[in-house]
Amino acid sequence: MSSSDLQAELHRILNDKLLTPFFQPIVSLRLESIIGYEALIRGPADSPLYSPGVLFNVAERLNLSTDLELLCRELTIASFAERKLKEKLFININPAVLLQPDFKKGQTIKLLQQYQLDPSQVVIELTEHYPSDDYHFMQVAMQHYRTMGFQIAIDDLGCGYSGLRLWSELLPDFVKIDKHFINGIDKDPVKHNFVKSIQTIASSLNCTMIAEGVETEGEFKAVAKLGISHAQGYYFAKPAATPLAEIAPNLFIKENHNPQLSIGVKNASDIAKYIPPVPSSTSVQAVFDVFQQNMALNFLPLVDDGIPNGLVFRERFITMLFSNRYGLDLFGKKAVQAFFPSQPLLVAHDEAIQSVSQKLVAITSNNPAFIVTRDDLYVGVATLLDLLAEITEQQIQYAKYANPLTLLPGSVPINNFMNKLLEAGQAFCVGYFDLDNFKPFNDVYGYSAGDDIIKLLANTITQKVPADKAMIGHIGGDDFIVVFTCSDWSGYCESILKVFAENVLLFYRTEDLQAGGIVAENRNGDSCFFPIISVSVGLVDESLTNLCKSHVEIADLAADAKKQAKKSTGNSLFVNKRKPDSKCY
Repeated sequence: MSSSDLQAELHRILNDKLLTPFFQPIVSLRLESIIGYEALIRGPADSPLYSPGVLFNVAERLNLSTDLELLCRELTIASFAERKLKEKLFININPAVLLQPDFKKGQTIKLLQQYQLDPSQVVIELTEHYPSDDYHFMQVAMQHYRTMGFQIAIDDLGCGYSGLRLWSELLPDFVKIDKHFINGIDKDPVKHNFVKSIQTIASSLNCTMIAEGVETEGEFKAVAKLGISHAQGYYFAKPAATPLAEIAPNLFIKENHNPQLSIGVKNASDIAKYIPPVPSSTSVQAVFDVFQQNMALNFLPLVDDGIPNGLVFRERFITMLFSNRYGLDLFGKKAVQAFFPSQPLLVAHDEAIQSVSQKLVAITSNNPAFIVTRDDLYVGVATLLDLLAEITEQQIQYAKYANPLTLLPGSVPINNFMNKLLEAGQAFCVGYFDLDNFKPFNDVYGYSAGDDIIKLLANTITQKVPADKAMIGHIGGDDFIVVFTCSDWSGYCESILKVFAENVLLFYRTEDLQAGGIVAENRNGDSCFFPIISVSVGLVDESLTNLCKSHVEIADLAADAKKQAKKSTGNSLFVNKRKPDSKCY
């Protein structure tokens, strides 16, 4: 089609408003639900301008970008409002359009008012595809949007010209990392490390990161394991004119959870307190009387037939009631839920408090309490202060025994963990990891380089062994213990040995690599040749650990397995098949 034909086609689309808004869900991985939709646009199905890429490129060439973008926004907001969606609406804005002289401020807020949408429900996405060096103008423009109640997002981080600069200048609420870095992230260590770095920056800036283009189960798992809280992509749902209302629960596949790892960890029920509830039909006057009669009561749960339906917070309730001088007279007979609607966070009684904490962060709620349930029935109320106190206590106990170099648990928590597994009758294996030829390397290269080797082994183990399949400990020096609570420990051990063997070479000088090792003094003071550092792994499988009565007996078996492994040169794995002494039976 010629340029004149494309121009005529674009004018036809703009004049007749022949655009169709599509919506793709943005999903909270922690809440396992949709928190918003990104608005996308499509031209007429039979038009050469159906594709948004072609559509916007032609508009830019014909200096019609502003007209096109304004029409997109109008149709998108109208379609979103028509569907009465309660989640957030993410709208794309090209920074270049903001800089054009014919751009008019206030159009978006007028559209929202027309369709009765609140600005707090809208997130303005700035795409990074187009260059913009006028950072001051961008700051002013974004502050203008923020003042009206909008949130800000940077789209496609990493694909354009100035993403990090724009990020640092605007400090957005959301950053969407470009799908290029998500595609195959589960198989590409470079992409994995890049995204991990971006996630670290986002966390430090209190910015929510969204992974775009999640298309496979492997990509989803890799993103979730990195701690990224939100994602979108074909794995969850394709863009559609009629948006998906909820995500299928089976898509939130978790690694096989082992209850062994929850032993000794406190759950929501441990910090919950039973507060006598009232029905949600209770009158405002009656609720006011309850608060007046119990001045220490800060919240009142609303429960109907055992099902929690709300949580009334004293301070907010009183403030709302007396914001009008005739509050009690006007509202006293109304049902409290109609006067004070609330959607409290509901947490299962057996959910670990760390998981509860992540949920509270994910919903960005300032509610000081949440309701705990068992089989969907009311159990009690837990407060944010109780949650923080318990997490702090656990961190103190964890830090007390952590190795200062790697920050991994020391021997005390590892031994306690094994004892609890034995008490619970849970099957597990124990791997004893030890470095070969470490002392000569430490003597020749220095203790700092030696520490780097120890951290290399620690990082390799923690990266290769999923957190829900083992507990990893650093029990001193160059010795590590891994308590596997899974049956596929062999593959993890082999992967650790392979990756360590590849990476340890980076710590040697060229001449030592060519020689295959170093010359250093042995324990007798004699000059000897020592090969490249390797790892010996002695493993005690579950057929033996379940015969033992305490961690002491398991430690003896693991030490023996490690000695056998060290008899082999290079990286080696030895599985202890010797039955323990009769005292273990």
